[in-house]
Amino acid sequence: MQTPALELAFHVRLDFPEGPRTRFTPGGTSFTRGFVGLAGGEVSGPMLAGRVVPNSGGDWPRFWQGGLVEFDAHYMLEADDGTPIYVHNSGLAWSSPDAFARIEAGETVGPDENYVRCTPRFEAPAGPHEWLTRTMFVGVAERRGNSTFFDYYRVT
Repeated sequence: MQTPALELAFHVRLDFPEGPRTRFTPGGTSFTRGFVGLAGGEVSGPMLAGRVVPNSGGDWPRFWQGGLVEFDAHYMLEADDGTPIYVHNSGLAWSSPDAFARIEAGETVGPDENYVRCTPRFEAPAGPHEWLTRTMFVGVAERRGNSTFFDYYRVT
């Protein structure tokens, strides 16, 4: 069998609006649900360039005691040629309570303080970006202020 390898495909910057984010604890659960909508962003890299479509979706994280965050984001990209691309990005983040508090305050923490990994799935129409639909990706991320930066790697 082949051993999978990773190849950098592109970077995504998600911009979120300033201000408080929605947080509540659903009845009968032991996690806190969140929501934050997308203000926009940018896509750049060797395999894809474009923009994050403003107000096209957001992230619905679940916050667990102990620092684990499960995120589930849905939003749209638009490639430089105008092609619409749907994104469903699921992942995990973990940081210590101290690092989490600094992240929530808008501070940047080092990658050794915040583990973030994700598995995005893309839907693109037939044409030059259809390869996104039939390719597996893994990603790493880092939150900086009101933006989150992702590096997406194509699994070859």
